[in-house]
Amino acid sequence: MIISEKYGHGRGAVDIAKSAIAGGADIIQMREKNKPRDEFVSLGNMLAGLCKEAGVTFIVNDDPILAKQVDADGVHLGQEDLALFKVEEARAILGKDKIIGISTSSIKDVEEANSKKDIDYIGFGPVFPTVVKEKCVGTKEIEKVLKISEKPVFFIGGISLNNIGGLLTKGACNVAVIRAILESDDIEEETKIWKSCLSSARSTRNSSTK
Repeated sequence: MIISEKYGHGRGAVDIAKSAIAGGADIIQMREKNKPRDEFVSLGNMLAGLCKEAGVTFIVNDDPILAKQVDADGVHLGQEDLALFKVEEARAILGKDKIIGISTSSIKDVEEANSKKDIDYIGFGPVFPTVVKEKCVGTKEIEKVLKISEKPVFFIGGISLNNIGGLLTKGACNVAVIRAILESDDIEEETKIWKSCLSSARSTRNSSTK
């Protein structure tokens, strides 16, 4: 789950993270913008400690230096971030045991990601239009992405409980969501619903492949 106070209806990032963790979130990604550096560090330290205590993976968006500073489990780099930090540079900053994920939005991006030995997963999207990005990749490439990617794939962008079924039937089992949970009245309960939905899909898929 990606957390951002921008969509939290006045709820702070720490409170959001606590509710998401209580609801069963496996991964928390801090995606805050336009804060002074000292606030980023303070918030990162609080979230890192909270996630570590709960046994939840904590990822920092955009900045491997910040991820290193707050001892996060890893960093996620968008395509623009890769212009500032090459994957190899991020690995050198973080060390060999940390997680590095990158964003992709085309089959070409996925193929290029396969050549990067230092990444651990890819994000693919935006699958559906969002308030930030109207242009989306759609669902037609999902099966091909899953087939050719050599890393786990997390689908992102405009995913909701109303449209996730189409992704699951195509084989997706990992998604990253923001507004679908953050804008709900009860983040903990909404996280539980998503957790149950994805767990059921994974269980069904595992049973069918035995």
